[in-house]
Amino acid sequence: MTNLLELDDVQARYGAVQALHGVSLTVNEGEVVSVLGANGAGKTTTLRAISGTVSRSGTIELFGKTLKGGPEAAARAGVAHVPEGRGTFVELTVEENLRLGAYTRRDRTVKDDIKRVSEYFPWMLERGGQRAGTLSGGEQQMLALARALMSRPRLLLLDEPSLGLAPMIVREFFRTVLHLNENEGLTVLVVEQDARIALASSSRAYVLEVGRVALTGSSADLQGDESIRRSYLGY
Repeated sequence: MTNLLELDDVQARYGAVQALHGVSLTVNEGEVVSVLGANGAGKTTTLRAISGTVSRSGTIELFGKTLKGGPEAAARAGVAHVPEGRGTFVELTVEENLRLGAYTRRDRTVKDDIKRVSEYFPWMLERGGQRAGTLSGGEQQMLALARALMSRPRLLLLDEPSLGLAPMIVREFFRTVLHLNENEGLTVLVVEQDARIALASSSRAYVLEVGRVALTGSSADLQGDESIRRSYLGY
């Protein structure tokens, strides 16, 4: 398999506080990989380091090319980041949010892509003029995902997509992500507090502990090891 993403000894800090202490991981093209761990383990910071929204050192490569610069450089390289808390522009309409997702593109097929992503979320075509802030939490999360897809990413970063959502909505969200992975070959790196659904939806997983990789392995192996579940995964 081809390495799409590779982190080597990545360190990151917020001012004087170091949050990552040499994280190394790989994500192969077409994989869904999850990053697990307790609060403060460095999961969100790992995604921020990839998308260039936090001060970092070490090496981050996408298809063998070093990722440098901030979030716009990452977006142009093919990284789409759905942050914790969704990050929808609540004062803008559904369609305006979708169009913003394509801001790095220079082609003229944005309308076609709105139709394409709306095949996964048919309600968006009907409610394109609705203000995003009036959507339910689940609808806003789906909109955040659809907006990320508008950039035609090579790598999708998802940060705590289940946060604050009902279990039924969470299952629907992950079904959509897996459909995108299986049918469009989308590569996904997901940070998730809910270890059960993360492991059920990914082929491999990394467990972080205080800014370092504590464990890595297949999702099936991590799910099946009772001592690992109790010590690191919280169930």
